[in-house]
Amino acid sequence: MDERMRIGDLSERAGVTPRTVRYYESLRLLPPAEREGHGQHYYTEETLARLRKIDQLKQLGLSLEEIRDVIDLYFSDPSGVQPKQRVLAILRQHMVETEQKIGALEAFRADLQSHIRRFERWLEEREHL
Repeated sequence: MDERMRIGDLSERAGVTPRTVRYYESLRLLPPAEREGHGQHYYTEETLARLRKIDQLKQLGLSLEEIRDVIDLYFSDPSGVQPKQRVLAILRQHMVETEQKIGALEAFRADLQSHIRRFERWLEEREHL
């Protein structure tokens, strides 16, 4: 069944705003809506499925740009292997970047601790003069 729905119905079912639907269309995360009659836009169940998949991928930490690179695979590869391989590669890259940020923050924390100790020693010396 390929039920067609208007943007309000689609956004309600997907838990997003109509503005989000239009934004995702502009980013090509969603296919353009079908137009009929007086310019009314209609969306399909596949669009709803894509919105739900976008939400899942966002929850994994993917950016909208990264999602745009993988979303079509979820709907063109029935095995699901290719999209999951691509997402896994993205998640691994996020892990590398996270480890680098943690290292930088740990170095910054060590520098802060050193500065704090230096200032505390300086102030203690002034108190005993």
